[in-house]
Amino acid sequence: MAFLALGINHKTASVDVRERVAFTPEQLVEALQQLCLRTESREAAILSTCNRSELYLEQDSLTADAVLAWLADYHQLSLEELRACAYVHQDDSAVRHMMRVASGLDSMVLGEPQILGQMKSAYAVAREAGTVGPLLGRLFQATFSTAKLVRTDTAIGENPVSVAFAAVSLAKQIFSDLHRSQALLIGAGETITLVARHLHEQGVKRIVVANRTLERASQLAEQFGAHAVLLAEIPHELVNSDIVISSTASQLPILGKGAVESALRLRKHKPIFMVDIAVPRDIEPEVGELDDVYLYSVDDLHEVIAENLKSRQGAAQAAEELVAAGADDFMLRLRELAAVDVLKAYRQQAERLRDEELAKAQRLLANGNSADEVLALLARGLTNKLLHAPSVQLKKLSADGRIDALAVAQELFALDEGTTDKPPQ
Repeated sequence: MAFLALGINHKTASVDVRERVAFTPEQLVEALQQLCLRTESREAAILSTCNRSELYLEQDSLTADAVLAWLADYHQLSLEELRACAYVHQDDSAVRHMMRVASGLDSMVLGEPQILGQMKSAYAVAREAGTVGPLLGRLFQATFSTAKLVRTDTAIGENPVSVAFAAVSLAKQIFSDLHRSQALLIGAGETITLVARHLHEQGVKRIVVANRTLERASQLAEQFGAHAVLLAEIPHELVNSDIVISSTASQLPILGKGAVESALRLRKHKPIFMVDIAVPRDIEPEVGELDDVYLYSVDDLHEVIAENLKSRQGAAQAAEELVAAGADDFMLRLRELAAVDVLKAYRQQAERLRDEELAKAQRLLANGNSADEVLALLARGLTNKLLHAPSVQLKKLSADGRIDALAVAQELFALDEGTTDKPPQ
């Protein structure tokens, strides 16, 4: 048994690399099954967000090189390029890393809550793909429990600091009065929902939600008194939009330079503030070259986020201690589980020997032997049989110079060295 956590994130790779390593929701099941076939992984799960792509694996032996090679091949990347920005955690370190990620301690925004939901989704998809078994399943459940404890027992998530909050905070710096601004939100997922909530709380004049399906856009729009449109209507809405924030799972850019140029002409070059939170990017990078456009990617939000994190720093140490305790407890329980099969086999063997000696005693009683004699024979016979295999093995190990095994046996059988017979001088 060996756990492996391998991947890239916002601290090790640029957004350009991250978007090339990202998995779409449609790819995940097939990718998981291929991952298990192509590597020595018995169990696997994939977490893919705008800030990270990570593989969580359970293997007989640690084979990070094979997994990295698969990941590079799957996304048609150079292995050297991937290796330069990838990190690998093994066993205890892998357990602690997963718990830190789920608790928001490894996020761009310290303590952000969305990552736990994303981790739960990764687990659900892996179960659907049939690539999660008992060991990785236990690790996920322990991870969720630890993350929940961090949320309830520390103040790490009390303040509304997130990528969505940072985007809105930046908008407030550019537009002093958001009450007169109109916002176009592209996508209808969790991040855009948070953006919509923050904008609504700031009193933005009008919010438009554009999405691939009108039903999903309408569901989100209804929560905040917004207007729902399809993606095809973006060029029309762009003309009246002061703020554009996008976060979809599209593999191709949704908003190009030409569409923005046309909108700017009709706006008489009134500035547009844009934030592209998506990975891969929704807005062509060339849009940022246009005058009167302020385009920010997720990586550009670092400075804003850092300013809003001060209130959470004090809680981080307490959260780290909870994660360390959670990881230690999980590994302890896992090691205890490893003994279950051995104990079960040992008990079955002892019960078989007991039944054999009991049957022999019953035959002696049926033949007229005295009860005292039969009981003595039963006790002696059972004792001899129970001690036979351990005695033979201990003598063999001692003859082979395995003094460590003798010490383990002393501890295993709870023998008091002061009361055991000493060997003759």
